[in-house]
Amino acid sequence: MKLGLKVHYFQHIAGEGFGSCYDFLKAHQAKITATEFFALPGDTLLEIEALPQIEDVDLLIIMGGEMSVNDEVNYPWLRLEKRWIRRYLATGKPAIGLCLGGQLIANALGAAVNHHVHKELGWTTVYRIDNVPKHCFELPKEFKVLQWHSETFDLPKGAIHLAENSACRNQMYQIGHNILGFQFHPEMTPEVLQKFLDDDDKIAIFDGEQIQHIDHLKKSPLHYFLQGNDLLNRAIEFVLKKA
Repeated sequence: MKLGLKVHYFQHIAGEGFGSCYDFLKAHQAKITATEFFALPGDTLLEIEALPQIEDVDLLIIMGGEMSVNDEVNYPWLRLEKRWIRRYLATGKPAIGLCLGGQLIANALGAAVNHHVHKELGWTTVYRIDNVPKHCFELPKEFKVLQWHSETFDLPKGAIHLAENSACRNQMYQIGHNILGFQFHPEMTPEVLQKFLDDDDKIAIFDGEQIQHIDHLKKSPLHYFLQGNDLLNRAIEFVLKKA
């Protein structure tokens, strides 16, 4: 990775920050900027000029969020965000989408995002899809990830399916050589997870077989986080190398 990259991220939740991405990219002297959508009143109508100039971004990372990508009534800026994402991706520049971010990329490219029959919250095992093309991002045969979602994406046209589990088939995809979309949260740190777990309102909407108990999550092993962070670091290097 070259030094001094201009990295921009879209943030949708207060307190989430940039997760593990921050330390990794700062170690490579990246210039990091953000659009904080969470700070906007829900009815805010943005103009495209309010978002970064695409030529000023070397890497885009789209973070998670509580809203649905389809909820443009309550979050009208979503329409603009997806339009900007579509323009950015058309340039061939690298991008990574994390949970809501993966859904936003998929939706911006025409794929549906819908409520899923199984909400997922907690650590689950995800499995690499067999026989993906050799040019694809390399994944372990199986690995632990943190899930926190109630919706899921269809695969965009031209996307390669990379990972799945029994609760939610579409866990990760690749488009071209420079775009990776995740349904899970490889960027999660112990500090951010603790903030989320302290928010009873965030927890209350989740129920079902795939929801782990809060006490269990509060004792999450550190190596689970580090494995996810390492996976994301490799993903960042991959999309930058291939772009």
